[in-house]
Amino acid sequence: MTTRPWAWAAASVVTLAVALGPLVGSGAHAEERLVPAAAEPEEAGRQLFVTGCSSCHGLDGRGTDRGPTLENSGAASAYYYLSTGRMPLADDTQPTRKEPSYSAEEIDQLTAYVASLGDGPPLPEVDPSHGDLATGGVLYRANCAGCHSAAGVGGALSYGGYAPSISKSEPEQIAAAVRVGPGEMPVFGPEAFDDEELESLVRYVRFLQDAPTPGGGRLGGAGAIPEGFVGWLFGMAGCIAATVWIGAKRAGRGTA
Repeated sequence: MTTRPWAWAAASVVTLAVALGPLVGSGAHAEERLVPAAAEPEEAGRQLFVTGCSSCHGLDGRGTDRGPTLENSGAASAYYYLSTGRMPLADDTQPTRKEPSYSAEEIDQLTAYVASLGDGPPLPEVDPSHGDLATGGVLYRANCAGCHSAAGVGGALSYGGYAPSISKSEPEQIAAAVRVGPGEMPVFGPEAFDDEELESLVRYVRFLQDAPTPGGGRLGGAGAIPEGFVGWLFGMAGCIAATVWIGAKRAGRGTA
């Protein structure tokens, strides 16, 4: 029986493919290994940045007339603003906490990209359980209560600004804010608070968020004086109402 030429050609191609398959596969894996895994979040973050951030901060992150440079913002700044929903900014007013516009994975990617733009503060790794509550209370009252109030509910600042409530802040967000000083907040670097003191401060803030209320409701955590005034106001209103009711009853009996 005569073998057709195309059959020989097909058999040769199959044989060559089988022989070279392992080599091609190993080459593909080698090429994948040439791309560091750590570069993947940065690249994904760059794409997100170009789409959602470059109109204000520029394609290269060096800023425009609509937004500041991010060259030395660091991971701490990017994480704080993105995870609290303060960025992207809705208008030109002071950024406020809202639901984040990005998922947790996208926030990590954007944070990695912004961190690659310069030498900014990294995102602190904190464990509040390692901190000392008493030390954190001293640090908070000395450095934070003047703006955020003793109860952490925030307060008014000069020039129309305000210190936001920290009642919903997560440990990483608290630590990041301390290191970057968002808005009018001072920057407290490692020379001001070391890592142990930072964990103590975070632990105290978490304590404020879930502090016991043996005297009754917290009324939003406004503090002892405002809450006492509210109690006095309701008490006086009750006394006046009772007095009016008793007087009306007596007047009714007198005319009967």
